[in-house]
Amino acid sequence: MAYQTISPATGEVLRTFAEISDQDLDATLTRAHECFSNDWRHRSIADRARVVSAAAAKLRENAEEYAQYLTLEMGKLINESRGEVALSADILDYYADRAAHYLKPQVITEAPDCVVETHPLGVIFGVEPWNFPYYQLARVVGPQLMVGNVVIVKHASNVPQSALAFARLFDEIDAPAGIYSNVFANFDQVGRLIDDFRVRGVTVTGSERAGAAVAERAGRALKKSVMELGGSDPFIVLEDAPLETTLDNAVWGRMNNTGQSCVAAKRFIVVGKQRGEAFLDGLVKRMGELKAGDPNDPLSRLGPVSSESAMRGLLKQIEVAKNAGARVALGGGRANRPGFYVEATVLTDIDENNPIYLQELFGPVACFYVVKDEEEAIKLANATPFGLGGSVFTGDVERGKRVAERIESGMTFVNQPTWTAPHLPFGGIKNSGYGRELSELGFGEFVNRKLISVSPVGSPPPSVSQAG
Repeated sequence: MAYQTISPATGEVLRTFAEISDQDLDATLTRAHECFSNDWRHRSIADRARVVSAAAAKLRENAEEYAQYLTLEMGKLINESRGEVALSADILDYYADRAAHYLKPQVITEAPDCVVETHPLGVIFGVEPWNFPYYQLARVVGPQLMVGNVVIVKHASNVPQSALAFARLFDEIDAPAGIYSNVFANFDQVGRLIDDFRVRGVTVTGSERAGAAVAERAGRALKKSVMELGGSDPFIVLEDAPLETTLDNAVWGRMNNTGQSCVAAKRFIVVGKQRGEAFLDGLVKRMGELKAGDPNDPLSRLGPVSSESAMRGLLKQIEVAKNAGARVALGGGRANRPGFYVEATVLTDIDENNPIYLQELFGPVACFYVVKDEEEAIKLANATPFGLGGSVFTGDVERGKRVAERIESGMTFVNQPTWTAPHLPFGGIKNSGYGRELSELGFGEFVNRKLISVSPVGSPPPSVSQAG
């Protein structure tokens, strides 16, 4: 595969990077394995925390440089790029600050002489996407380094400079060689890494197809894996939800990162015909005000999508939806400017026979539905192969909580769109994958929960009842 920086704002090819050789790949894995076996796993929690905190500090120190890479390579609006840099540093600090608590041995109440200790596994291999080039790395690197694992990452081919910049964090703070490695690997080399016994876990954020392929291969090698594979999040608007603030949340939830987020609000489900008409009018008006602009301009409100293939794929989905009966309430085409820009788009009149009814639209396209009541809203929300996030808007918080409990997802928010923070567990169910990142749950995915049982000297063997 070609590792290239192609400006989504202009379409210009800016830099190309060579794939790693097989010899260098093996050397990278050997270095990582030796770092884990001979150094990193044996360090104190405080020592690991000093390294991870130093990486966070270096990221903040060079925040503007790091933000510029994101805007350059995947077209993220500059203020959102700055926000991603800050969030990524916060995640690293979160785990540096809390690892000692998470690693405390847990005494088994029924057996006070028994404890469960948390130990690292070894080399963890990550396959990461382009849409949040640092955040996706931080939520793997923070917990894995602090538990004592080391990390090798194959980043997306269209964000090579962002990938190299993140790797430089650890070079610049004189971290031990091998705790974090970036590799510009091809598909065959990815398979070799998964198969190698020195790699003890695999984590993927990406498409269903990529996740299924990696999970199958990891499973054959008896490797633990975590999969975060996208979503088609419902945004339910109950009839008692305040209109204006809910619309504000709807636009943010759909259009953050130009809609290129797995937890973006993608399907807007409004209860009641009259409320639906008012909500659609407001959504079209607000999204229609988002005009395409230079992502480096802080005043721009609509950036490009990440690549020409992403743009063409999204436009094809819109065309297929129209041919199957969907109505374009706003947009629907390519913006009239250079680069990979898609107009802010709203589609409605989508029935269950329309192909996009079950698809994820990864970009600035909102799908709009009106239903008659709460039960129908829940049914439609769950009528998807995905189960990542979701949100419920209502004037009655307790009602919102009851509805949220019935949404088939890994995360459901009441009166805010789905989002992320270091302390909130992140992950989904169904075709959105399995496993969790962030919070204490993310800390515990690639570890050995090891039982240590201590009996007095001269103890007899366990009785049959004890052993059973």
